[in-house]
Amino acid sequence: MYEQLYNRLLSEYAESQDALGVQGERLAKRLSKIAEIGLTADGGSDRIGFSEGEKRAKELVISWMEHAGMSVRSDEAGNVIARLEGSDPSLPPVISGSHVDSVPNGGHFDGPLGVLSSLEVVEAWATEGYTPKRAYEVVIFTDEEGSRFNSGLTGSRAMTGAVDLDQQRALRDASGDSFEEVLAAIQLNAQTFTKAKREFQLGSDYIELHIEQGKVLEERNLPVGVVSGIAGPRYWKMTFTGVAGHAGNTAMNQRQDALVAASQLVHSVASLPIRHSETAVATVGKLTVEPNGANVIPGKVTLVVDVRDITAPTRDVLFEEIKEVANTIAQEWNVSLECEETINVAPVPVSQETKDRLHSVIEAEGFTSIEIPSGAGHDAMLMGTQMSMAMIFVRSAKGISHHPDEWTTLADCVTGVKVLKRYVEQLQ
Repeated sequence: MYEQLYNRLLSEYAESQDALGVQGERLAKRLSKIAEIGLTADGGSDRIGFSEGEKRAKELVISWMEHAGMSVRSDEAGNVIARLEGSDPSLPPVISGSHVDSVPNGGHFDGPLGVLSSLEVVEAWATEGYTPKRAYEVVIFTDEEGSRFNSGLTGSRAMTGAVDLDQQRALRDASGDSFEEVLAAIQLNAQTFTKAKREFQLGSDYIELHIEQGKVLEERNLPVGVVSGIAGPRYWKMTFTGVAGHAGNTAMNQRQDALVAASQLVHSVASLPIRHSETAVATVGKLTVEPNGANVIPGKVTLVVDVRDITAPTRDVLFEEIKEVANTIAQEWNVSLECEETINVAPVPVSQETKDRLHSVIEAEGFTSIEIPSGAGHDAMLMGTQMSMAMIFVRSAKGISHHPDEWTTLADCVTGVKVLKRYVEQLQ
């Protein structure tokens, strides 16, 4: 796999695209080395959080960090923090990073590209003989994907003090192993896990590079884009309850069909977000029908509505409107409705000043700069609660992600590193 990925990356790349000390071949080699860890039969990545695979990938990157002259430590949550000292120790650091864990049978760019791009900035500075004024840190966050316990962003939540230890200790993975047992297997301790919380120096900045995992950049034929904000999800768990009955003997005008009501809501949800915001989205992705018989009128349907936007006011108005629509539908079809909010995570917008700085950097590279909202969560979401946050998206072929076919050309990867490097230098 190493040779296959390495050769494919370089086959589409011209060495003349190297610039500002950034070396495409080094980036390709490192992406390919990480891809060897947890390689699946389908050619994908399987390095779930708190696994030996994630640990080995961290250890590999640590060796490169140390070779680049960075001091490296790991915290109680397993997050790796590498630091390059600046010329003025009094200044707050600039922090960049991502993750190296994956979903089962995922791709090779989601996470590792952000980590390696952050490290490539240090390598480029060494080539140029450049020393930043502000310290520069590269972070590998633990368990971003959350595949182990169906609960992600674990490392960044620990670092920012957003972990409830009692909730974490109650978790069990698919094998039945507890959170404590899983941590112990990789030499971490659940008792001290929350000690990873860090007090950040006032004025610190965070920047994360990540593949887009969508098609906007590809459709616009652009290599990189500016993330306008990270959408915060709110979930409704809705239960429509009618009356189950015989599909043959119950007249149509006598039915209290819970699925008909739920289906009308699903259809309505698709048209509601655009009324409130161009960046709002709403999805019904999970639906349970009871008793779920082919010849039985559905008596009970439970569904989850996932509502997201990058600004809280527009998201929250949409969230409440969906409940109002659901109540109207329930009355129309003579069924009852119960609503329970199960998730509420605050959106994290990117400041206009930060977006303007990123736009200028991308335009300096000779590209049109556009803004894209991130519907997916990232470690930047948590870091953005503590300091100024920015994100760069890099083009994803066909928008494919969390799949072995996930792909970003080396030319686009290198463009992303150049933009990241210029941005960090502007913060000095």
